[in-house]
Amino acid sequence: MITALKRRRTQLITLAALIVFFLIAMRGMETQDWMITVLRGLAVAAVTFLVASGFSLIFGLMDVLNLAHGTLFMIGAYIGWTMYLRPDTVVDLATPAALLAAGLVLAPVFQTVLGRVNLARPILRVLPWAAVFFSVLLLFFSLPRFPITAWDAQAYEQSPVIFGVQLEQGTLTLPEPVQADATWLVASAAGLWLAGLLLALALAAFARRRRAARAKAQSPRRPVILAIILTIAALGVFAANGFLTQLFLDMGTTARFLVAMLVAPLAGAGLGALIEMSLIRPLYARPIYQLMLTLGLGVVGREVVIAIWGRTQLTMPKPALFNAIGKGCPAADIGNWLATGCSTISFMGSRIRTYNEMFVILVGVVVLIAVSLLLKRSRVGMVIRAGVQDREMVEALGTNVRRVFTFVFALGVGLAALGGVLAAPAFGLSDNMGESLLLSALIALAIGGLTSFPGAAAGSLLVGLLQQFIVQYGQIGIALPFLAQPFKPTPPLVPASTLLLMIIILLAMPQGLFGRKD
Repeated sequence: MITALKRRRTQLITLAALIVFFLIAMRGMETQDWMITVLRGLAVAAVTFLVASGFSLIFGLMDVLNLAHGTLFMIGAYIGWTMYLRPDTVVDLATPAALLAAGLVLAPVFQTVLGRVNLARPILRVLPWAAVFFSVLLLFFSLPRFPITAWDAQAYEQSPVIFGVQLEQGTLTLPEPVQADATWLVASAAGLWLAGLLLALALAAFARRRRAARAKAQSPRRPVILAIILTIAALGVFAANGFLTQLFLDMGTTARFLVAMLVAPLAGAGLGALIEMSLIRPLYARPIYQLMLTLGLGVVGREVVIAIWGRTQLTMPKPALFNAIGKGCPAADIGNWLATGCSTISFMGSRIRTYNEMFVILVGVVVLIAVSLLLKRSRVGMVIRAGVQDREMVEALGTNVRRVFTFVFALGVGLAALGGVLAAPAFGLSDNMGESLLLSALIALAIGGLTSFPGAAAGSLLVGLLQQFIVQYGQIGIALPFLAQPFKPTPPLVPASTLLLMIIILLAMPQGLFGRKD
């Protein structure tokens, strides 16, 4: 016990100093002020944690610094916005996405076949690039001809910014679905399926070139069954397109927002798995190329978002459960809030925003508990934790580390996407929202420890609280000696304060609060 305390002496002293610092900061405020500040800090911490935790899992197991993580957070917000305000577009996109996935999941079958066939080296060099070329060609001709009801970001009357205003006013109307010729429809569906199949062939051929695919027999039954299920699901969604769209519209904003919170992480996880398998996997031995690739992906992703949704900042109205104002508000207690859907609730004489300061924090806590249980109580969690400590030993024990890598990358991106859709109603959507969140997440990870999941939570908490305390003191001022007027921190000091905290902690503990010494 005493030995453990001595070993953790610096950590305990640092944590105690931080607690004392925040207690002193709270004493300079009224009870209502510090309570609201703490709740707002917890809300910012929850969103930051969703980004930082995924980044930490990916870096801890895979040694990949995913600089596109902020962009993926932003993409999750825009996907959630689309599901919330334009469910017809999501339903239309579900069919081509499922057809592409049906072809992609057959990659293990191609790996087995290519592992058994002795192809000449020139053919093996040309095959994957030829497959990629023809896949992109099929996508270029097939996807635009598939009936997808969208919007025109260049025309204000048809741009995404209109839909948020219409939803708030209760006048949201969706356009008529796009009709397509039956022949073109069949051709487009076949082209999308073949494009996914060619991408799967390309992935398998690239793996064969790296000799990652073994010649040993692998049962093709599971991927074939999954491909059949996805194809049937795609056809079923297309057949029930109108019914599903109307079903989502009739749900109401609260239920539809919960669906958006499910769709965005799933889409983000799928995108993350595809990025890992196709782009990250060939570069595990080249960390500099990883940085360049993920940095480039971030830039490309931002431009894609601008091209689809436009540059105008979008609003995402809060669901009905968190948006009522006027008579009966603020709510007196939890039961009254559930009955009225007030946007605020009275607590100790203060008005607390039910979405920002309650729901966002609740989701952050639930995710923290869920991922902690996954890491500590499941087999895949055991493999992840063991891989963080000694990846070579895990591979030597026969674990399919590549599959675990794909799962972890998908999980990390899914968490970032969930953070995006969660942040959208509170902070709005813009094409630069990912950059600021990524910076806060990196600072939080440096404070808590880059490869530590508890460190991601602790660092995010410190960053969120410090930022909100600086914001609050910017309004009420800090009484300092030798100054006639209270000192009011300016907005640029908000990010600067977190950087200063990071520097101080790293000087005392170079590995962070909960990081492990290499």
